[in-house]
Amino acid sequence: MDFVQNASDLVDGLMAQPWGQVSASVYETGRLVTLAPWLPGHGERVAFLLAEQHGDGSWGAPDGYGLVPTLSATEALLSTAAQDPAVVPAARSGLRALQHLLRQPPDLPDTPAIDLIVPALVELINAHGHGDPLTAPGMDTTRLDGVKRLLSSGQEPPQKVLHVLEVAGTDAARAGAVRPAPLGTVGASPAATATWLAALAPIDAALTHATPADTTQTHATLTDAAAAARHHLEAVARRSGGPVPVGLPITVFERGWVLSWLIRAGVPVRVPPEMIADLRTAIRPQGTPAGAGLPADADTTSVALHALALLGVPCDPSSLMTFDTGAHFCTWQGEDGVSVSVNAHVLDALGQYVRARPAAAAVYGPVMARVGSWLAARQRPDGSWEDRWHASPFYATLSCVLALGEFGGPRHAAPIHRAREWVLANQRADGSWGRWAGGPEETAYAMQILLLSGPEPDERCLKAAWRGCAFLTQEEALSDFTPLWHDKDLYSPTAIVRAAILAALYVAKSSKG
Repeated sequence: MDFVQNASDLVDGLMAQPWGQVSASVYETGRLVTLAPWLPGHGERVAFLLAEQHGDGSWGAPDGYGLVPTLSATEALLSTAAQDPAVVPAARSGLRALQHLLRQPPDLPDTPAIDLIVPALVELINAHGHGDPLTAPGMDTTRLDGVKRLLSSGQEPPQKVLHVLEVAGTDAARAGAVRPAPLGTVGASPAATATWLAALAPIDAALTHATPADTTQTHATLTDAAAAARHHLEAVARRSGGPVPVGLPITVFERGWVLSWLIRAGVPVRVPPEMIADLRTAIRPQGTPAGAGLPADADTTSVALHALALLGVPCDPSSLMTFDTGAHFCTWQGEDGVSVSVNAHVLDALGQYVRARPAAAAVYGPVMARVGSWLAARQRPDGSWEDRWHASPFYATLSCVLALGEFGGPRHAAPIHRAREWVLANQRADGSWGRWAGGPEETAYAMQILLLSGPEPDERCLKAAWRGCAFLTQEEALSDFTPLWHDKDLYSPTAIVRAAILAALYVAKSSKG
Protein backbone atom coordinates (compact mmCIF):
# COMPACT_ATOMS: atom_id res chain seq x y z
CA MET A 1 0.00 0.00 0.00
CA ASP A 2 1.29 3.47 -0.92
CA PHE A 3 0.50 5.27 2.32
CA VAL A 4 1.81 8.64 1.11
CA GLN A 5 -0.27 8.61 -2.07
CA ASN A 6 -3.36 7.47 -0.16
CA ALA A 7 -2.85 10.27 2.34
CA SER A 8 -2.46 12.84 -0.43
CA ASP A 9 -5.60 11.57 -2.13
CA LEU A 10 -7.43 11.80 1.19
CA VAL A 11 -6.39 15.42 1.72
CA ASP A 12 -7.34 16.33 -1.85
CA GLY A 13 -10.74 14.75 -1.18
CA LEU A 14 -11.32 17.22 1.64
CA MET A 15 -11.27 20.00 -0.90
CA ALA A 16 -13.53 18.09 -3.29
CA GLN A 17 -16.13 17.44 -0.56
CA PRO A 18 -15.85 20.53 1.66
CA TRP A 19 -18.93 19.79 3.78
CA GLY A 20 -17.30 16.62 5.10
CA GLN A 21 -17.51 12.85 4.75
CA VAL A 22 -19.85 11.38 7.36
CA SER A 23 -21.82 8.15 7.72
CA ALA A 24 -25.61 8.14 7.49
CA SER A 25 -27.53 8.40 10.78
CA VAL A 26 -30.52 6.27 11.72
CA TYR A 27 -31.69 8.97 14.13
CA GLU A 28 -31.43 11.88 11.72
CA THR A 29 -32.79 9.91 8.77
CA GLY A 30 -35.79 8.86 10.86
CA ARG A 31 -36.54 12.47 11.71
CA LEU A 32 -36.55 13.42 8.04
CA VAL A 33 -38.94 10.57 7.22
CA THR A 34 -41.42 12.16 9.63
CA LEU A 35 -40.66 15.86 9.11
CA ALA A 36 -39.94 16.04 5.38
CA PRO A 37 -41.67 13.27 3.40
CA TRP A 38 -41.69 15.75 0.48
CA LEU A 39 -37.89 15.75 0.30
CA PRO A 40 -36.45 13.72 -2.62
CA GLY A 41 -35.14 10.35 -1.44
CA HIS A 42 -38.00 9.62 0.99
CA GLY A 43 -38.35 6.03 -0.21
CA GLU A 44 -34.63 5.49 0.07
CA ARG A 45 -34.68 6.82 3.64
CA VAL A 46 -37.44 4.40 4.61
CA ALA A 47 -35.54 1.54 2.95
CA PHE A 48 -32.40 2.54 4.87
CA LEU A 49 -34.25 2.35 8.19
CA LEU A 50 -35.65 -1.08 7.33
CA ALA A 51 -32.23 -2.36 6.28
CA GLU A 52 -30.54 -1.13 9.47
CA GLN A 53 -33.01 -2.81 11.87
CA HIS A 54 -31.58 -5.66 13.96
CA GLY A 55 -33.25 -9.01 14.40
CA ASP A 56 -34.59 -8.04 17.83
CA GLY A 57 -36.37 -5.01 16.37
CA SER A 58 -33.87 -2.43 17.61
CA TRP A 59 -31.40 -0.14 15.88
CA GLY A 60 -27.95 1.06 16.90
CA ALA A 61 -25.13 -0.14 19.11
CA PRO A 62 -25.15 -1.96 22.49
CA ASP A 63 -24.78 -0.50 25.98
CA GLY A 64 -27.64 1.97 25.76
CA TYR A 65 -26.59 3.47 22.44
CA GLY A 66 -29.55 1.80 20.71
CA LEU A 67 -32.29 3.68 22.53
CA VAL A 68 -32.19 6.96 20.58
CA PRO A 69 -31.98 5.45 17.07
CA THR A 70 -34.65 2.86 17.94
CA LEU A 71 -37.01 5.58 19.15
CA SER A 72 -36.42 7.67 16.04
CA ALA A 73 -36.72 4.84 13.51
CA THR A 74 -39.83 3.39 15.17
CA GLU A 75 -41.58 6.76 15.26
CA ALA A 76 -40.63 7.38 11.62
CA LEU A 77 -42.09 4.06 10.48
CA LEU A 78 -45.26 4.71 12.47
CA SER A 79 -45.59 8.11 10.84
CA THR A 80 -45.40 6.65 7.34
CA ALA A 81 -47.41 3.47 7.98
CA ALA A 82 -50.68 4.90 6.66
CA GLN A 83 -49.07 5.59 3.28
CA ASP A 84 -46.88 2.47 3.30
CA PRO A 85 -48.49 -0.47 5.19
CA ALA A 86 -45.47 -2.65 4.38
CA VAL A 87 -43.51 -0.96 7.17
CA VAL A 88 -46.02 -1.90 9.89
CA PRO A 89 -44.31 -5.18 10.94
CA ALA A 90 -40.97 -3.38 11.37
CA ALA A 91 -42.67 -0.61 13.37
CA ARG A 92 -44.34 -3.15 15.66
CA SER A 93 -41.03 -4.92 16.13
CA GLY A 94 -39.47 -1.57 17.05
CA LEU A 95 -42.21 -0.98 19.62
CA ARG A 96 -41.53 -4.36 21.23
CA ALA A 97 -37.82 -3.58 21.36
CA LEU A 98 -38.56 -0.24 23.01
CA GLN A 99 -40.80 -1.83 25.63
CA HIS A 100 -37.84 -4.02 26.56
CA LEU A 101 -35.27 -1.20 26.44
CA LEU A 102 -37.39 1.10 28.58
CA ARG A 103 -38.63 -1.55 31.01
CA GLN A 104 -35.09 -2.34 32.10
CA PRO A 105 -33.17 0.69 30.82
CA PRO A 106 -29.37 0.39 30.72
CA ASP A 107 -27.08 3.17 31.87
CA LEU A 108 -27.48 5.62 29.03
CA PRO A 109 -24.38 7.01 27.31
CA ASP A 110 -23.42 10.65 27.62
CA THR A 111 -24.48 11.64 24.11
CA PRO A 112 -25.61 15.19 23.27
CA ALA A 113 -29.19 16.08 24.22
CA ILE A 114 -30.19 12.53 25.15
CA ASP A 115 -32.28 13.92 28.03
CA LEU A 116 -34.17 16.02 25.46
CA ILE A 117 -34.43 13.49 22.66
CA VAL A 118 -35.75 10.52 24.64
CA PRO A 119 -38.79 12.20 26.25
CA ALA A 120 -39.59 14.06 23.01
CA LEU A 121 -39.64 10.86 20.96
CA VAL A 122 -41.53 8.89 23.61
CA GLU A 123 -44.22 11.58 23.46
CA LEU A 124 -44.38 11.41 19.65
CA ILE A 125 -44.60 7.61 19.62
CA ASN A 126 -47.35 7.56 22.24
CA ALA A 127 -49.33 10.08 20.17
CA HIS A 128 -49.61 7.46 17.42
CA GLY A 129 -51.69 5.33 19.79
CA HIS A 130 -50.18 1.93 18.97
CA GLY A 131 -50.25 -0.46 21.94
CA ASP A 132 -49.39 0.36 25.52
CA PRO A 133 -47.88 3.81 26.07
CA LEU A 134 -44.13 3.93 26.47
CA THR A 135 -42.63 5.32 29.66
CA ALA A 136 -39.03 6.33 30.22
CA PRO A 137 -38.03 5.65 33.85
CA GLY A 138 -35.51 8.09 35.20
CA MET A 139 -36.04 10.58 32.39
CA ASP A 140 -38.04 13.73 33.11
CA THR A 141 -39.11 16.56 30.85
CA THR A 142 -37.68 19.44 32.87
CA ARG A 143 -35.00 20.43 30.37
CA LEU A 144 -37.20 19.69 27.37
CA ASP A 145 -39.93 21.92 28.79
CA GLY A 146 -37.32 24.62 29.39
CA VAL A 147 -36.15 24.49 25.76
CA LYS A 148 -39.73 24.73 24.53
CA ARG A 149 -40.40 27.72 26.80
CA LEU A 150 -37.23 29.44 25.60
CA LEU A 151 -38.18 29.03 21.97
CA SER A 152 -41.82 29.96 22.56
CA SER A 153 -40.72 33.18 24.24
CA GLY A 154 -39.30 34.43 20.97
CA GLN A 155 -35.80 34.83 22.41
CA GLU A 156 -32.84 33.90 20.28
CA PRO A 157 -31.69 30.48 21.53
CA PRO A 158 -28.06 29.42 22.03
CA GLN A 159 -26.53 27.89 18.91
CA LYS A 160 -26.09 24.51 20.57
CA VAL A 161 -29.90 24.34 21.05
CA LEU A 162 -30.40 24.78 17.30
CA HIS A 163 -28.61 21.48 16.65
CA VAL A 164 -31.55 19.68 18.31
CA LEU A 165 -34.36 22.05 17.35
CA GLU A 166 -36.50 19.08 16.33
CA VAL A 167 -37.05 18.07 19.96
CA ALA A 168 -39.08 21.22 20.58
CA GLY A 169 -41.55 20.52 17.78
CA THR A 170 -42.80 22.85 15.09
CA ASP A 171 -44.99 24.93 17.44
CA ALA A 172 -42.05 26.03 19.56
CA ALA A 173 -39.79 26.42 16.54
CA ARG A 174 -42.42 28.64 14.90
CA ALA A 175 -42.34 31.15 17.74
CA GLY A 176 -38.59 31.13 18.24
CA ALA A 177 -36.16 33.66 16.80
CA VAL A 178 -34.51 31.01 14.64
CA ARG A 179 -32.92 31.68 11.27
CA PRO A 180 -30.77 29.42 9.12
CA ALA A 181 -27.08 30.14 8.63
CA PRO A 182 -26.23 31.69 5.24
CA LEU A 183 -25.48 28.18 3.98
CA GLY A 184 -29.12 27.26 4.62
CA THR A 185 -28.62 24.93 7.56
CA VAL A 186 -30.16 25.26 11.00
CA GLY A 187 -27.72 23.98 13.60
CA ALA A 188 -25.78 21.92 11.03
CA SER A 189 -28.62 19.39 11.40
CA PRO A 190 -30.92 18.09 8.66
CA ALA A 191 -33.59 17.34 11.30
CA ALA A 192 -33.39 20.83 12.79
CA THR A 193 -33.51 22.39 9.32
CA ALA A 194 -36.56 20.32 8.38
CA THR A 195 -38.25 21.34 11.64
CA TRP A 196 -37.69 25.01 10.90
CA LEU A 197 -39.12 24.59 7.40
CA ALA A 198 -42.16 22.74 8.75
CA ALA A 199 -42.71 25.50 11.31
CA LEU A 200 -42.36 28.21 8.68
CA ALA A 201 -45.34 27.16 6.54
CA PRO A 202 -48.05 28.57 8.86
CA ILE A 203 -46.05 31.77 9.33
CA ASP A 204 -45.81 32.21 5.57
CA ALA A 205 -49.55 31.70 5.22
CA ALA A 206 -50.29 34.24 7.97
CA LEU A 207 -48.03 36.85 6.42
CA THR A 208 -49.78 36.45 3.10
CA HIS A 209 -53.02 37.73 4.70
CA ALA A 210 -51.40 40.53 6.74
CA THR A 211 -50.94 44.21 5.87
CA PRO A 212 -48.51 44.34 2.94
CA ALA A 213 -46.74 47.47 4.15
CA ASP A 214 -45.85 45.81 7.44
CA THR A 215 -44.86 42.41 6.16
CA THR A 216 -43.25 42.74 2.73
CA GLN A 217 -39.68 42.80 4.02
CA THR A 218 -40.26 40.08 6.63
CA HIS A 219 -41.98 37.88 4.06
CA ALA A 220 -39.15 38.32 1.58
CA THR A 221 -36.54 37.51 4.20
CA LEU A 222 -38.35 34.37 5.30
CA THR A 223 -38.94 33.29 1.72
CA ASP A 224 -35.26 33.67 0.86
CA ALA A 225 -34.22 31.81 4.01
CA ALA A 226 -36.73 29.04 3.31
CA ALA A 227 -35.41 28.62 -0.23
CA ALA A 228 -31.85 28.39 1.09
CA ALA A 229 -32.86 25.85 3.74
CA ARG A 230 -34.76 23.72 1.24
CA HIS A 231 -31.87 23.75 -1.23
CA HIS A 232 -29.47 22.81 1.54
CA LEU A 233 -31.62 19.87 2.63
CA GLU A 234 -31.95 18.67 -0.94
CA ALA A 235 -28.18 18.85 -1.39
CA VAL A 236 -27.54 16.89 1.82
CA ALA A 237 -30.04 14.20 0.80
CA ARG A 238 -28.55 13.87 -2.69
CA ARG A 239 -25.06 13.24 -1.31
CA SER A 240 -25.96 9.74 -0.11
CA GLY A 241 -29.05 9.00 -2.16
CA GLY A 242 -31.55 9.74 0.61
CA PRO A 243 -30.25 8.88 4.10
CA VAL A 244 -28.60 11.80 5.89
CA PRO A 245 -25.83 12.29 8.48
CA VAL A 246 -26.45 13.59 11.98
CA GLY A 247 -24.41 16.73 11.34
CA LEU A 248 -23.25 18.59 8.24
CA PRO A 249 -21.17 20.57 7.40
CA ILE A 250 -18.15 19.62 9.52
CA THR A 251 -15.54 21.37 7.39
CA VAL A 252 -13.14 22.68 10.04
CA PHE A 253 -13.54 19.67 12.31
CA GLU A 254 -12.70 17.25 9.49
CA ARG A 255 -9.73 19.18 8.15
CA GLY A 256 -8.23 19.78 11.57
CA TRP A 257 -8.39 16.15 12.62
CA VAL A 258 -7.22 14.70 9.29
CA LEU A 259 -4.20 16.98 9.08
CA SER A 260 -3.29 16.50 12.75
CA TRP A 261 -3.41 12.70 12.51
CA LEU A 262 -1.29 12.58 9.36
CA ILE A 263 1.32 15.24 10.12
CA ARG A 264 1.85 14.18 13.72
CA ALA A 265 2.59 10.65 12.51
CA GLY A 266 5.17 12.03 10.08
CA VAL A 267 3.26 11.20 6.90
CA PRO A 268 4.70 13.43 4.14
CA VAL A 269 1.62 14.97 2.61
CA ARG A 270 1.10 18.06 0.49
CA VAL A 271 -1.60 20.31 1.91
CA PRO A 272 -3.28 22.71 -0.55
CA PRO A 273 -2.50 26.32 0.39
CA GLU A 274 -6.21 27.13 0.09
CA MET A 275 -6.95 24.63 2.86
CA ILE A 276 -4.34 26.19 5.12
CA ALA A 277 -5.78 29.64 4.44
CA ASP A 278 -9.32 28.43 5.16
CA LEU A 279 -8.19 26.85 8.42
CA ARG A 280 -6.38 30.02 9.44
CA THR A 281 -9.44 32.13 8.65
CA ALA A 282 -11.58 29.88 10.86
CA ILE A 283 -9.61 30.89 13.98
CA ARG A 284 -11.70 33.60 15.63
CA PRO A 285 -11.36 35.48 18.94
CA GLN A 286 -14.34 33.62 20.43
CA GLY A 287 -13.19 30.20 19.20
CA THR A 288 -13.74 28.03 16.16
CA PRO A 289 -16.88 26.07 15.21
CA ALA A 290 -16.73 22.64 13.59
CA GLY A 291 -18.80 23.95 10.70
CA ALA A 292 -21.46 26.44 9.66
CA GLY A 293 -24.44 26.52 12.01
CA LEU A 294 -22.56 25.17 15.04
CA PRO A 295 -21.21 27.07 18.07
CA ALA A 296 -17.51 27.59 18.63
CA ASP A 297 -16.00 24.84 20.77
CA ALA A 298 -12.68 24.22 22.45
CA ASP A 299 -12.15 20.89 20.69
CA THR A 300 -12.31 22.22 17.13
CA THR A 301 -10.41 25.35 18.16
CA SER A 302 -7.61 23.26 19.67
CA VAL A 303 -7.25 20.82 16.81
CA ALA A 304 -7.36 23.56 14.18
CA LEU A 305 -4.64 25.46 16.07
CA HIS A 306 -2.59 22.29 16.48
CA ALA A 307 -2.84 21.46 12.77
CA LEU A 308 -1.81 24.97 11.76
CA ALA A 309 1.21 24.90 14.08
CA LEU A 310 2.23 21.51 12.67
CA LEU A 311 1.98 23.04 9.19
CA GLY A 312 4.34 25.86 10.20
CA VAL A 313 1.58 28.46 10.56
CA PRO A 314 1.32 28.91 14.35
CA CYS A 315 -1.56 31.14 15.47
CA ASP A 316 -1.91 32.73 18.88
CA PRO A 317 -4.09 30.33 20.94
CA SER A 318 -5.57 33.06 23.13
CA SER A 319 -9.06 32.23 21.80
CA LEU A 320 -8.79 28.95 23.71
CA MET A 321 -8.67 30.76 27.01
CA THR A 322 -12.36 31.66 26.72
CA PHE A 323 -13.02 27.98 27.50
CA ASP A 324 -10.79 27.82 30.59
CA THR A 325 -12.79 27.14 33.75
CA GLY A 326 -9.76 27.48 35.99
CA ALA A 327 -9.61 23.74 36.64
CA HIS A 328 -10.02 22.35 33.11
CA PHE A 329 -11.23 23.47 29.69
CA CYS A 330 -14.90 23.07 28.80
CA THR A 331 -16.06 22.12 25.32
CA TRP A 332 -18.28 25.21 25.39
CA GLN A 333 -19.61 27.49 28.10
CA GLY A 334 -22.38 25.84 30.10
CA GLU A 335 -21.24 22.29 29.33
CA ASP A 336 -22.89 19.72 31.61
CA GLY A 337 -19.93 17.33 31.71
CA VAL A 338 -16.18 17.30 31.11
CA SER A 339 -14.08 15.83 28.33
CA VAL A 340 -10.56 14.44 28.62
CA SER A 341 -10.06 14.43 24.84
CA VAL A 342 -10.89 18.14 24.64
CA ASN A 343 -8.33 18.91 27.34
CA ALA A 344 -5.76 16.69 25.67
CA HIS A 345 -6.25 18.63 22.44
CA VAL A 346 -5.89 21.90 24.34
CA LEU A 347 -2.52 20.64 25.64
CA ASP A 348 -1.53 19.74 22.07
CA ALA A 349 -2.45 23.19 20.76
CA LEU A 350 -0.68 25.10 23.52
CA GLY A 351 2.36 22.82 23.43
CA GLN A 352 2.85 23.04 19.68
CA TYR A 353 2.48 26.82 19.79
CA VAL A 354 5.05 27.17 22.58
CA ARG A 355 7.39 24.92 20.60
CA ALA A 356 7.12 27.37 17.69
CA ARG A 357 7.12 30.48 19.90
CA PRO A 358 9.26 29.68 22.97
CA ALA A 359 8.66 33.10 24.55
CA ALA A 360 4.98 32.13 24.93
CA ALA A 361 5.96 29.55 27.57
CA ALA A 362 5.73 32.26 30.22
CA VAL A 363 2.02 32.63 29.49
CA TYR A 364 0.98 29.13 28.51
CA GLY A 365 3.47 26.94 30.39
CA PRO A 366 1.54 27.04 33.70
CA VAL A 367 -1.70 26.29 31.88
CA MET A 368 -0.10 23.29 30.18
CA ALA A 369 1.17 21.96 33.50
CA ARG A 370 -2.28 22.29 35.05
CA VAL A 371 -4.01 20.55 32.12
CA GLY A 372 -1.42 17.75 32.11
CA SER A 373 -1.96 17.06 35.80
CA TRP A 374 -5.74 17.16 35.32
CA LEU A 375 -5.50 14.59 32.53
CA ALA A 376 -3.21 12.27 34.46
CA ALA A 377 -5.55 12.34 37.46
CA ARG A 378 -8.43 11.07 35.30
CA GLN A 379 -6.73 7.91 34.09
CA ARG A 380 -8.76 4.86 35.08
CA PRO A 381 -7.20 2.17 37.28
CA ASP A 382 -6.83 -0.17 34.30
CA GLY A 383 -4.68 2.39 32.45
CA SER A 384 -7.28 3.71 30.01
CA TRP A 385 -9.32 6.91 29.75
CA GLU A 386 -12.94 7.33 28.69
CA ASP A 387 -14.58 10.35 27.10
CA ARG A 388 -17.93 11.94 26.37
CA TRP A 389 -17.30 12.48 22.65
CA HIS A 390 -16.43 8.93 21.60
CA ALA A 391 -17.71 5.47 22.48
CA SER A 392 -14.26 3.88 22.47
CA PRO A 393 -11.76 4.20 25.31
CA PHE A 394 -9.02 3.73 22.70
CA TYR A 395 -9.79 7.18 21.25
CA ALA A 396 -9.75 8.87 24.64
CA THR A 397 -6.60 7.02 25.68
CA LEU A 398 -4.75 7.91 22.48
CA SER A 399 -5.71 11.58 22.85
CA CYS A 400 -4.35 11.67 26.39
CA VAL A 401 -1.13 9.74 25.90
CA LEU A 402 -0.17 11.69 22.78
CA ALA A 403 -0.60 15.00 24.58
CA LEU A 404 1.05 13.85 27.82
CA GLY A 405 3.88 12.09 25.99
CA GLU A 406 4.77 15.10 23.86
CA PHE A 407 3.92 18.03 26.11
CA GLY A 408 3.42 16.67 29.63
CA GLY A 409 7.08 16.17 30.51
CA PRO A 410 8.90 13.21 32.13
CA ARG A 411 6.67 13.20 35.20
CA HIS A 412 3.84 11.79 33.10
CA ALA A 413 5.75 8.81 31.73
CA ALA A 414 4.06 6.44 34.21
CA PRO A 415 0.52 7.04 32.89
CA ILE A 416 1.75 6.32 29.37
CA HIS A 417 3.30 3.02 30.44
CA ARG A 418 0.06 2.03 32.18
CA ALA A 419 -1.89 2.89 29.03
CA ARG A 420 0.41 0.72 26.92
CA GLU A 421 -0.03 -2.19 29.31
CA TRP A 422 -3.80 -1.81 29.02
CA VAL A 423 -3.55 -1.87 25.23
CA LEU A 424 -1.32 -4.95 25.25
CA ALA A 425 -3.74 -6.76 27.57
CA ASN A 426 -6.72 -6.07 25.30
CA GLN A 427 -5.47 -7.12 21.87
CA ARG A 428 -7.72 -9.68 20.19
CA ALA A 429 -6.61 -12.97 18.67
CA ASP A 430 -6.76 -11.58 15.12
CA GLY A 431 -4.48 -8.66 16.03
CA SER A 432 -7.24 -6.07 16.31
CA TRP A 433 -8.61 -3.99 19.15
CA GLY A 434 -12.15 -2.79 19.86
CA ARG A 435 -14.81 -2.18 22.47
CA TRP A 436 -17.53 -4.39 20.99
CA ALA A 437 -15.56 -6.11 18.22
CA GLY A 438 -12.18 -5.65 16.64
CA GLY A 439 -12.26 -2.88 14.06
CA PRO A 440 -9.93 -0.74 11.97
CA GLU A 441 -10.50 2.58 13.75
CA GLU A 442 -9.81 1.34 17.27
CA THR A 443 -6.93 -0.80 16.04
CA ALA A 444 -5.33 2.31 14.54
CA TYR A 445 -5.67 4.13 17.86
CA ALA A 446 -4.19 1.22 19.80
CA MET A 447 -1.21 0.97 17.44
CA GLN A 448 -0.45 4.66 17.86
CA ILE A 449 -0.65 4.35 21.65
CA LEU A 450 2.01 1.64 21.44
CA LEU A 451 4.30 3.37 18.95
CA LEU A 452 3.74 7.12 19.05
CA SER A 453 3.03 8.08 22.64
CA GLY A 454 6.34 9.16 24.11
CA PRO A 455 8.91 6.66 25.46
CA GLU A 456 10.49 4.31 22.93
CA PRO A 457 8.29 1.22 22.53
CA ASP A 458 9.68 -2.07 23.77
CA GLU A 459 9.65 -5.33 21.82
CA ARG A 460 6.21 -6.30 23.10
CA CYS A 461 4.74 -3.04 21.82
CA LEU A 462 6.39 -3.45 18.44
CA LYS A 463 5.16 -7.00 17.95
CA ALA A 464 1.61 -6.14 19.00
CA ALA A 465 1.55 -3.13 16.68
CA TRP A 466 2.80 -5.23 13.75
CA ARG A 467 0.00 -7.72 14.39
CA GLY A 468 -2.39 -4.78 14.30
CA CYS A 469 -0.80 -3.67 11.05
CA ALA A 470 -1.48 -7.09 9.52
CA PHE A 471 -5.13 -6.76 10.52
CA LEU A 472 -5.40 -3.28 8.99
CA THR A 473 -3.90 -4.32 5.69
CA GLN A 474 -6.72 -6.75 5.06
CA GLU A 475 -8.66 -5.71 1.98
CA GLU A 476 -11.82 -4.73 3.80
CA ALA A 477 -10.15 -2.83 6.65
CA LEU A 478 -10.32 0.60 5.01
CA SER A 479 -13.86 0.43 3.69
CA ASP A 480 -16.35 -0.14 6.51
CA PHE A 481 -16.21 1.74 9.81
CA THR A 482 -18.40 1.12 12.84
CA PRO A 483 -19.96 4.40 14.04
CA LEU A 484 -18.23 5.30 17.31
CA TRP A 485 -18.29 9.10 17.56
CA HIS A 486 -20.87 10.81 19.76
CA ASP A 487 -23.60 13.02 18.40
CA LYS A 488 -27.36 12.54 18.72
CA ASP A 489 -26.55 8.96 17.79
CA LEU A 490 -23.22 7.35 16.91
CA TYR A 491 -21.61 8.31 13.62
CA SER A 492 -18.37 7.86 11.72
CA PRO A 493 -16.45 10.83 10.24
CA THR A 494 -15.01 8.59 7.56
CA ALA A 495 -12.21 10.83 6.29
CA ILE A 496 -10.96 11.37 9.84
CA VAL A 497 -11.01 7.63 10.53
CA ARG A 498 -9.13 6.91 7.30
CA ALA A 499 -6.49 9.45 8.33
CA ALA A 500 -6.04 7.73 11.71
CA ILE A 501 -5.63 4.37 9.98
CA LEU A 502 -3.12 5.69 7.44
CA ALA A 503 -1.18 7.35 10.28
CA ALA A 504 -1.02 4.07 12.20
CA LEU A 505 0.09 2.10 9.15
CA TYR A 506 2.79 4.64 8.35
CA VAL A 507 4.15 4.63 11.90
CA ALA A 508 4.12 0.82 11.99
CA LYS A 509 5.96 0.62 8.68
CA SER A 510 8.53 3.16 9.91
CA SER A 511 9.08 1.17 13.11
CA LYS A 512 10.32 -1.80 11.05
CA GLY A 513 13.17 0.27 9.70
